[in-house]
Amino acid sequence: MNYIFYFLIVISIIAGALNGKLSDVVNAILQGAELSVKVAFSLIGIMAFWLGMMKIAKECGLIDIIAKIIKPLTKRLFKEIPSDSPAVGDIAMSISANAFGLTNAATPIGIKAMEELQRNNKDKHSASNAMCMFLAMNTAGFQLVPATVIAVLISIGYKNPTSIIAPTLLVTSIAFVSAVILAKVFEKIWKPQNDGGQD
Repeated sequence: MNYIFYFLIVISIIAGALNGKLSDVVNAILQGAELSVKVAFSLIGIMAFWLGMMKIAKECGLIDIIAKIIKPLTKRLFKEIPSDSPAVGDIAMSISANAFGLTNAATPIGIKAMEELQRNNKDKHSASNAMCMFLAMNTAGFQLVPATVIAVLISIGYKNPTSIIAPTLLVTSIAFVSAVILAKVFEKIWKPQNDGGQD
């Protein structure tokens, strides 16, 4: 990916020089760099707020409540996971973080959930059905409130940043349901080759 961006920048500079627009290219680069810094700083506040909310939710037991609420769902989708596994709570936190558009916050939670799922995985050399399902759900990225996108729209001066909520909810809901269905279909097609693996 770095090579691609490097190639695009070099081509832009060469094209600008050949067309006598080098100053415009340089100005665009500087303006883009300035905008990226503004966007990054605008995200700090909202990310800090939601990460703090997630921490409070975990400390006050709200995550355990959410885990109990979605327990029937996790039982049906993650049949391999024991009901008392810490992975259930981690999955609940990851889904909650994604639902509020906190993809950066969901990443470390998702990694922790994957580690717990790997502990319950019989074949340590292949991903389990539960791991594939969780990956599919995370990749779909269901969002109730796309907080990060809203923050970016606010930072660039968009007049109605909340207008993105309805289409985002529709698209991510379809993607989420499709991911779950496909994961279940492929789970039926590709059966595990063995019941266990060597560590």
